[in-house]
Amino acid sequence: MTLHSANRHAPRRSAAPGLQHDRIYIDGTWTEPESAASIEVTDSTDERTLGRAPAASAADAERAASAARRAFDAWAGTAAAERALLLRSAAAHLAARRGELADLISRETGMPRPQSLAVQVDLPLSNLDEAARRATGGAAEERIGRSLIVREPVGAVGCITPWNFPLHQSVAKAAFALAAGCTVVLKPSEIAPLDAFVLTEAIAEAGFPPGVFNLVTGTGTEVGEALATSPDLDMISFTGSTAAGKRVAELAARTVKRVALELGGKSANIVLDDLDDARLELVITDAVRRAYGNSGQTCTALTRLLVPEHRLRQVEAIVTEAVAALVVGDPFDEGVDLGPLASAAQRDRVQEWIRIGSAEGARLVVGGLGAPTGRERGFYVRPTVFSDVRPDMAIAQEEIFGPVLSILTYRTEDEAVAIANGVRYGLSGAVSSLDPGRAERVARRLRTGQVDVNGAPFNPRAPLGGYKESGIGREYGRYGFEEFLEIKSIQR
Repeated sequence: MTLHSANRHAPRRSAAPGLQHDRIYIDGTWTEPESAASIEVTDSTDERTLGRAPAASAADAERAASAARRAFDAWAGTAAAERALLLRSAAAHLAARRGELADLISRETGMPRPQSLAVQVDLPLSNLDEAARRATGGAAEERIGRSLIVREPVGAVGCITPWNFPLHQSVAKAAFALAAGCTVVLKPSEIAPLDAFVLTEAIAEAGFPPGVFNLVTGTGTEVGEALATSPDLDMISFTGSTAAGKRVAELAARTVKRVALELGGKSANIVLDDLDDARLELVITDAVRRAYGNSGQTCTALTRLLVPEHRLRQVEAIVTEAVAALVVGDPFDEGVDLGPLASAAQRDRVQEWIRIGSAEGARLVVGGLGAPTGRERGFYVRPTVFSDVRPDMAIAQEEIFGPVLSILTYRTEDEAVAIANGVRYGLSGAVSSLDPGRAERVARRLRTGQVDVNGAPFNPRAPLGGYKESGIGREYGRYGFEEFLEIKSIQR
């Protein structure tokens, strides 16, 4: 397959922060959607209009799915080295707009700008490079008796992505699908769709063939559901809430398509009882950071802090001091730790959870209702900590997706494990101990897809995914690549 210049009829784009898009990308062309309706995207920092994206229809989604279907056979037959070259070219085009992307995503999501640069932009660039490496590495064939076992691309894939890590999740899905030889239809969240246009422009400028990558913006009920039911798509990869993921799986079952789901979490951070005072202070201070990253708008956030009962008051004192040291403010101001939430709806949802926590009888240690002083405009929430939280309370069971930390106590290690496992989610977790072997033994008992031991950092090449109602399948690295492959037995 030859390389194509696919940047025909580029969408009109005004200078930031006003970004007005009126076209979607189907079959290598920026094309007008069926309807002139649009989605208003709000700047999380000041509640002004940031830009607009088309509110495409189900028919537009079907057009994109058909384009992906038509392009699949030729793309699947493209040499792996050529797929890798295109992915690296797209990465180079994105890297050239690195600062612009960080600015845009900070406005879309509220993440402080330095963090956006490192997490929201540089990690996707790293994933594009990793996907290119996986394309050329391929998937090993094996022999079982007289049978040859081969892996092939699953087909045309619909990628439905969230608003909290918009570019990151779009790349985590699309890059590995493309590397595997699949074609893609991307549907970004309607809350933060603008960065997806930058990604699409980079893919078009790289020269991906028509139909290999398509972008359709719109609502989940219109575009997302159309993709989930489309007979032209072989797989749906979805990241979002557990409720929405269940709906996607239900719709996808009508055509028995493969489903990958990365859903909610209510992850536990277990502090074991052998820490000395100095180590405890370090661990608890770090626990606040791990709960509040991206203002708590992270599915893997460690929002349940499990501590020995006899050290509760000591922990509360450390937490109070750590939260007081946080700077909440404009994501573009120097030294800011937490920005606003991504939308008014999310801010209001988190405020309601704070009301629920107090009504349930949890004790408010820090924060509470309302915005931080001086931050009445923008979707700001006060960093909040509840203590005396029982495992059966709603704030200890349900994902809040904001800067709300619950402190729970335990008396024995077995009780700590039982509390950690006593939710319907199983996405992430953490364990701290002076004995690394003990920490790892506890980590192995947790029913969750990922566990950090003694403050270990995130590894973008290790698989991420959930147990229980946190999802199906894995993303990133080799496992994320293999998610988009089918297995065939050739009998000889």
